[in-house]
Amino acid sequence: MNPPPLPDGVTLIDLRPAALREAEPLEGLTERPVLAVSLDEIEAGRHGLTPVQGPLVVICERGVRSGLAAEYLRADGLDAQAYPGGVPALKAGQG
Repeated sequence: MNPPPLPDGVTLIDLRPAALREAEPLEGLTERPVLAVSLDEIEAGRHGLTPVQGPLVVICERGVRSGLAAEYLRADGLDAQAYPGGVPALKAGQG
């Protein structure tokens, strides 16, 4: 079963390392805004994200770290959820 398409008004948070982001930019898979933020920045509270970005959907390469990142962001008072299955699922859901 494919994950649901991304809703309008969300911002994607790309947790992947720079090499993976450059090899396959999420901007090519969705029209939603994409921000690159590391899990370390999120864990340390240095992510710089605010409610202005709207609801956040966190995505990583395989869908494992995004759940943890979304928990930290929710603890910081943000509307955040993980995208299950990572980039392969996004490609399947948006394709």
